[in-house]
Amino acid sequence: MFKKFLGVLVAVFLLNSAICAAAELVIFHTNDMHCRIQSTDDGGQSIGLAELAAAVKSVKAKNPATLWLDAGDTLHGMPNINISNGENILPLLNAAGYDAMTAGNHDFNYGSAKLERLAKGLNFPLLDANVVRRSNGKRVFKPYKIFKLNGIKVGVFGLSTPECAYKTNPSNVTTIEFQNPVDAANEMIKKLRPKCDVLIALMHMGVDASSEYTSERIARETDGIDLIVDGHSHTALADGIRIKDTLIVQTGCYEHFLGRATIDVENHKIVSKRAELLDADDVKALAPVPDKQILATLAEVNNRAEKLLDEVVAHSDKELSSYRLLVRRNESELGNLTADAYRWAAKTDLAIANGGTLRADLPAGDVKRRDILAIFPFGNTIRAVEIPGAAVREMLEHSVEYYPASFGGFLSVSGMTFSYDPSKPPKHRVADIFIGGQPLDPNKIYTIAVANFQAAGGDGFDMLKDLKIIRECGNYDEIFLNYLNAVGMPDIAVGRIIRLVDVPVPDEE
Repeated sequence: MFKKFLGVLVAVFLLNSAICAAAELVIFHTNDMHCRIQSTDDGGQSIGLAELAAAVKSVKAKNPATLWLDAGDTLHGMPNINISNGENILPLLNAAGYDAMTAGNHDFNYGSAKLERLAKGLNFPLLDANVVRRSNGKRVFKPYKIFKLNGIKVGVFGLSTPECAYKTNPSNVTTIEFQNPVDAANEMIKKLRPKCDVLIALMHMGVDASSEYTSERIARETDGIDLIVDGHSHTALADGIRIKDTLIVQTGCYEHFLGRATIDVENHKIVSKRAELLDADDVKALAPVPDKQILATLAEVNNRAEKLLDEVVAHSDKELSSYRLLVRRNESELGNLTADAYRWAAKTDLAIANGGTLRADLPAGDVKRRDILAIFPFGNTIRAVEIPGAAVREMLEHSVEYYPASFGGFLSVSGMTFSYDPSKPPKHRVADIFIGGQPLDPNKIYTIAVANFQAAGGDGFDMLKDLKIIRECGNYDEIFLNYLNAVGMPDIAVGRIIRLVDVPVPDEE
């Protein structure tokens, strides 16, 4: 009997030794989903949370040394989630089986106190080592977690970009402070490195050269991080970036890809690591059938959202048209109202609203929440940026470049007036530009409210890319609704844009 018992012990010992001797750690990761959780989101480019979860769960069932991490900007972005102040996404993320996430700047869009409450509703930790309370310097969230996976000890700590202080509405984060992420990373390394075989920094930092702190900088200025799971810059890193001994990975945004990093460990030491991005076909190959629990939960979420959409939230003095060939060729009352709302929220000199933004009419009388969301269905946000006067002229030239053809980038404006001559060659059409009643100064720096879509070069507005961001101001629909209730619709009559010469206009396109 004793020999039999001894034999079992030896077998268990040998099995554990084999596990420790060689094991494959798999880290799935997502970032910057912005609530694009359905396969129909982002024009059908999003893979879908049910599809991602099914794939990850299939791998976890075969390899217990598997983690699923999210690098933030997850809880805010689309109407079916925003309408509940983020509550609707919690059961979906819990059903998906995430192991940890960190906070992105837009996760603070409901306010830091609300984010704390949302974090408590998650079945996994929201990790953040550099977010502290101004009142006492104590951390707001748990800084790290150590996972024990098939004989491998994996430490994961979180970091948020200090840009959160102004890349959400600053009023959302008045009670908290975003500390130096390099210092916080070094503190976590000192604490966790002796205890862990693998150390992962889960951060919303990004690789934009315009940012003071990037994931690359943190990798350069620290020693001991094996893997950085990154977000914020919406950068798809197909094979990752290697800096010293650190591998940096990021999936882009909007669930276009599922990231997978693989780390081979032998005798508690890393012998290799690699990164890849899985597209929708790759995900389907791992799990052909989407996760049924998430699909059922999503149906419940959408049903709850539908009930809230019928709530009367504002009053409109008159109906404003979004007719496609109106707003994409001409200044419109709805476009002016929208641009005024953006400038009001952003507290800028100027604001623009592109015709392609306006997707439904504003009705007269009672306005339901679904009416607002029908006008602005995309979950886009407004930011205040600095712009040189010369770039303002370039922007307006691009707006009228294609007239009389309809163009989604045709701009309604606020805080400025201008004229143009469509008989002249493109890029040489705009004449008098006045800002705040004064002629445009090409050498002056103005502030302007723009959409994140345009700030990324959408509709060909390359002159709006990489401008200095002053603050983030919230979603289109939220801003428009707040303005309609607080200000109404004074002074929205057309007359800000003067067409100097009439040219033949096609009947339809």
